[in-house]
Amino acid sequence: MSINTPSVLFVCLGNICRSPSAEAVFKKKATDHALTIEIDSAGTAGYHKGAAPDKRSQAVGEERGYSFKGLRCRKVVEQDFEKYDYVLAMDNANVANLLEICPEEFQHKVALLLSFSQSEEQEVPDPYYGGKRGFEYVLDLIEQGADGFVQHLKSTQP
Repeated sequence: MSINTPSVLFVCLGNICRSPSAEAVFKKKATDHALTIEIDSAGTAGYHKGAAPDKRSQAVGEERGYSFKGLRCRKVVEQDFEKYDYVLAMDNANVANLLEICPEEFQHKVALLLSFSQSEEQEVPDPYYGGKRGFEYVLDLIEQGADGFVQHLKSTQP
């Protein structure tokens, strides 16, 4: 990997629904836009460490052409803040959780995914306890954030 290759870590609470969906969506969008970027996801809590993403997230995502192959849940570690150029959280609670463990010199890397979108929404809600429509809405928001992030990367890369 080149020193100039940007990297992004998508973060939610358990790394079971939202952040792996963001990882899957962004991998496809990066490929579609010929962007070279390292992409990963993690959770601020380790509830599901080693598990595959939620089957409902996978089903909704796969209907739209996203692949979850090989994705496994993991917890954010302090080294992530040094490694990744962007640490994009799904909601304000996870931003707060990240900032609690993030070394001060890397706190500028932490932001909300939807801060890159034109959406009126600023947070991607947790669909874990809801039905299919909630997972579809979450994917709609993630796609908007990913599209905005693609534009951001394209505007900042040579």
